[in-house]
This record gives sequence, C-alpha cells and structure tokens, in this order.
Amino acid sequence: MLINLTIRDFVIVDSLELDFSSGFTALTGETGAGKSILIDALSLALGERGDAGMVRAGCEKAEIGAEFDISAMPPLQSWLREQELEGDEGICLLRRTLDAMGRSRGFINGRSATLQQMREAGEMLLDIHGQHAHQSLLRADSQRDLLDSHAGLGKQAEEVANAFKAWQTLHRRRQQLEQNAEAVAAERELLSFQRRELETLNFSVNDWTSLQADHSRLGHAASLLETAQFGVDVLSEADTACLAQLNALVTRLRSGLEFDAGLQDTLTMLESAQNELQEAVYALRHYQERLDTDPQQLQQQEQRIADVMAAARKYRVTPEQLPETLAGIVARLDELGGSADLDELAKQDEAARGAYLKAAMKLSEARITAADTLSTEITAAMQTLAMQGGKFSVALLHLNEGNAHGLEMVEFQVAANQGTPLRNLAKVASGGELSRISLAIQVAASRAATVPTLIFDEVDSGIGGRVAEIVGSLLKQLGKRHQVMCVTHLPQVAAQADAQWQVSKAAHAGKTLSNIRVLNKDERIEEIARMLGGVKITETTLKHAAELLGTPA
Repeated sequence: MLINLTIRDFVIVDSLELDFSSGFTALTGETGAGKSILIDALSLALGERGDAGMVRAGCEKAEIGAEFDISAMPPLQSWLREQELEGDEGICLLRRTLDAMGRSRGFINGRSATLQQMREAGEMLLDIHGQHAHQSLLRADSQRDLLDSHAGLGKQAEEVANAFKAWQTLHRRRQQLEQNAEAVAAERELLSFQRRELETLNFSVNDWTSLQADHSRLGHAASLLETAQFGVDVLSEADTACLAQLNALVTRLRSGLEFDAGLQDTLTMLESAQNELQEAVYALRHYQERLDTDPQQLQQQEQRIADVMAAARKYRVTPEQLPETLAGIVARLDELGGSADLDELAKQDEAARGAYLKAAMKLSEARITAADTLSTEITAAMQTLAMQGGKFSVALLHLNEGNAHGLEMVEFQVAANQGTPLRNLAKVASGGELSRISLAIQVAASRAATVPTLIFDEVDSGIGGRVAEIVGSLLKQLGKRHQVMCVTHLPQVAAQADAQWQVSKAAHAGKTLSNIRVLNKDERIEEIARMLGGVKITETTLKHAAELLGTPA
C-alpha cells in the first residue's frame, strides 16, 4: 500500500509530504482547491505523461516521490528482481522529476527507470478510478484477469496458456517442414551424399600428419640413401675414413702413456668419440636397410593426398577442418529428420491441439458460470448507485481459432439505463456513471483484486442523498480489504471515511499555493458542516454533521 507521498514544486504545491494509512480516506475541500493535484502527482509517479505546465511557476523542476509497502506483493518483488530494480526489503520507491523544459526522469528504488517500467510497476501498485484515462478496467486483458481471479481460475488459465504455447511451437515447426518439403528433401539428399563421401574418405588429422611425413620421406628416399652411404664412407669405409685415422691416433696415445700419464684425459675423450662414431656407422647402415623405396607405395600416398586435397577444395576448408565439416553435415541432417519425422510431428501437432482444446473448453465452462455470477452481483450493486434499471454483463465473445487466453474474449458490457442496449464498458459516455460502475465492479471483485491501493475521483458525480450514503458505505466496505482514497464533494461519502483530509489553497507572497492537512474529530465536524451548509454554518448544520459522523454534537 501507499505509505508516503512527497510533492515538490508541482502545479500550485510548493512542498508537501503526506503519510498514508490503511482503510478509507476522504479528500474534501472547496471546488478548485486542488484536490485533483494529489491524483495528478501520483499519476506522474506511476509513469503517466507530464508536461512543462506541471512545474510550479518560477521553479526549475517538479519532483514527486511515492513510497509503497510491498511486503505482501511477491509478484511485484519478483518483477523488480527481474528488472534489476530491487531496493530495501518490502519497500518500493517511485520518483519522477519534470523540469521546466518538459524533460522528465524516472527512478525506481533509486535506479534510473523507463516510463514503461514505471507504468508496469504502477499497474501492480495502484489503480485510479474516475474521470481519468488511467483505468485498468477499460483494458480487455484486465477484464479477463478480473473475471478469472474472481472465480479462482488463475491456475486453469495458466494451464491453457502453456498448452497453447506447446501446441503453437509444434504447429509452426510442422508448417515450416510441410511448406519447404521439396526443398528440405533436396537438401537432405545432398547432405546424405556429402556425408557418405566424407565418411568414405575416412580422414583424421593424426593420419593426415603421418601421411605427409611418410610421403616426404619416401619421395626423397634415393637422396636419403646416398646421404647415409656418404656418411658410412666418411666415417668407416673410405681410405681416409675418420674411424681409421682415429683408431691410429688412439693406438699411438696408448703407447705414449708409458712415458707421460698426462695424455690419459685426451685418450679418454678420443676413446669416447671413437665409440660414438662407431655407433653412428651402425645407425646409418641400419637406416639404409629399413628405408623403403617402394615406388608403388609412393604412388598410393600421392593419390591419398590428392583425394584429401580435392575434398578440402570442394568444401572450401583446410584438410584439418574436414572432420568439423562432416560433424556439421550430420547435425544438419538430424535437424531435418526424415519423412517419418514429419508424420510423427503431425501426430504430435494434433495431440497438442487436442490437449489445448480440452483445457480451453474446461476453462470456458467455468468462465460461463463465473460471468453469470459476476454480472448479477454488479447489476445488483448498480441499482443502489443511482443507476436503477441499469444492467451489467460479462460477455464471452467466441474466438474461432482461440489464443493463449482461451476460446473467448472477455468484454465488460453495460446498459446505464433501463431500455438502453448493452455496450462495451470503454464506450460508456458519462464519467460519473463509469466511476460508479467501476466502484460496483471493485466491490464485487474486491476479494480477488491484486492491486492494494484504489483511488476514486469524484465517484459521487450526479448523485446525492441516500445514494451518496450507499456509495460511502461501499467505499468503507472496500477499505476493509484495500487502501481506498476518494475525492468527494458529498458529506454523506466523507462521513463514512476512516480518515479525512482537507485540501485548501491560499495566497502566500503573491502566489497561490495548495495545501493538504489531516483533520481531527472537531475539524471533521466543521468540514462536513461546510459541505452540508455552504458559506453560513449554523448550529443545526454542525449538529447534522456530528450525526453523520456518529459523534455527539
């Protein structure tokens, strides 16, 4: 519920801070005192459009701040988390600034927010009824939600929405496959050929690396054999071979050790070199023996390389990317499925449609009963609100194809007077009638309403006497379940309120300013007396006011 409202430099308000309580609060005051300013300020905080004319003359900007207790509103708390606009636990702060150039900014819990976000939050927090455009009951989706909530059909409606979504997902996929059946078949045939071709190639990156190495070695086998033989000759078999000369040197050094032990280190190093060179000779001879110079094997390797390179060129990739290309082809084939998949999809489509229709028809049956009940309740309430002979109807307009909300569109219709035809609620001409019908609807549906704060702007338009007292009683009844505020000119309505605020205006330093104050018991008697008697207030008028308030004069 709304717990605090701060207004700065807005229209004819310089500075105003109001604390709100639960129950039914009446706003009263002289005509033109500025009672609508409170509603206009709240509307601005809820994301309604503003203009530079709302900024108090001579000021740079207007600022509106509204604080709400949302501890009992899990849906709004979830929405704030999703939008990353969370604030203190159980609190929602809406703030709107509007400068003298007409530029505005919105904030939710101190974070910058779009007007759309502020409107979405506002629709869950507060509803304004009266001769203003901000009325959820004029929206078709709100009418449907109100009917379902009143009848406790929220879960069924959700099941219908889920069934419709599941059906439409399958149906769209089936349509796409059927519409592109020929193209899909051609694509599937091409992909199947490509898959067989690449699988037959049996390519792997590791094999490709080995093949290139083997081919390089085999292609240069003759040269490699010559190189190995040259090494054997140089080291061992030539007349001046390294090993022969090294052996002779080692022999002489061993003889020299008899005369000088200092040659031992040199001899040791040369003997090691002698062994290493001998091992090198053995290795070269072994290499000569195992080096394959088979021309047929070379030809096979060259053919394999040519096949791989041809496939890579065909698919416009490097050889190393061929396995990835094959995986992509297999994945696409799985997506396309086969003709058997299309038949199975058709069966699933029909089954999903049947499940949706079953759930939607069950919801329709429940809505028919709920619509009759709600229509009767609201029609009865209209008779007490100066709309004798009027009729209210919750019409269920059949939809041939159905949608996520069921097989019908919910439309609130009203005949304000006896003998007049039912018309869409949104087309009711009289603002006063619309206010009272909205009041009747809210009272009838108050048990299921999710918006915690309701504001009624002059719902007493065009009524008086006994009907005014009934309106006040209805508002008081509504205030037991919601926070209710009502701008009123009728003492019978104001007297029923749990609290009463007086709106007044006065000149200060040559400027007219509006002010709102909470009235105590004696001040309420005086205000009710003013509303009853006009300019001159007599003892009789004061006594009557006290009687209306149930307070001894």
